[in-house]
Amino acid sequence: MTESARPGAVVTEHERRGPDEPAGVATTGIATTLRPYVPEVRAEAVRAFEERQGDLQLAPVTVVIAAYDEDQAIGHVLDGIPSEACALEVETIVVDDGSTDRTTEVAESHGARVATLRRNCGHGIALRLGYELASRYGARFIVTLDADGEWDPADIPTVLQPLVDDEADFVIGSRVLGSDEGDDVIRRAGVRLFAALIRLLTGVRVTDTSSALRALRPEVTQTVRQEQVQYQTSELLIGAICRGYRVTERPVSHHPRLAGESKKGANLLYGFRYARVIVRTWLRERRTRETSTDGPS
Repeated sequence: MTESARPGAVVTEHERRGPDEPAGVATTGIATTLRPYVPEVRAEAVRAFEERQGDLQLAPVTVVIAAYDEDQAIGHVLDGIPSEACALEVETIVVDDGSTDRTTEVAESHGARVATLRRNCGHGIALRLGYELASRYGARFIVTLDADGEWDPADIPTVLQPLVDDEADFVIGSRVLGSDEGDDVIRRAGVRLFAALIRLLTGVRVTDTSSALRALRPEVTQTVRQEQVQYQTSELLIGAICRGYRVTERPVSHHPRLAGESKKGANLLYGFRYARVIVRTWLRERRTRETSTDGPS
């Protein structure tokens, strides 16, 4: 964490660059690059959450869900989240990433605490906001989950247990080790290809780098550098590996989404961008390690 970051804050690309330096700008569709309005929209969401929640003390296990136009599925997902896991109370924070439907209203009606971004900022930014709120309000463990129903909330205890037992700092729910009901052959091949690439670059064996069902200690989100707007899963994973956090996997179930269409886009474009993030993140972390070890002899 940088010296200027407040406790519990996730340090973002904008905070590193400074507010006056340029960022990539996208003007239509789902955010895939940092948009200029993001800092203001994010700050508004934090202020509104603080005003509504007051002196909140979250449960030890906080599930963080980033959602964009998922009002047809998110209620079912929230209803499936257990109230306890590994003998610990569970609560949920949903970050609505500028939805145009009733995602916020549905999430609140199903018992989630909701932070609402009034414009679409990107899945990675929404998740980082969730990490920050979970950390700030006292969560001991963070579990991430998607809003579309592809990942089974019943598997939360499975990914949480290694953290509770102090066997790991970061746990991935792996569909490769468990079960995958998806029928997209290309994406299945991509899961294995990306796992092999990260294994080649880092030397750590993982099988499912893009799983949305993960459990981790808040410290990981506070210390690992995160800049990705949309393809954040591999960035956080590689950063955690390179910083020496204990990473492991547990078998979970993966299902077709409950409603709507995937926001990931065409397979080839998604795969290219995802692979690019893997390589760029690894190079960045490698340079950081080399710089930190350089110095006068």
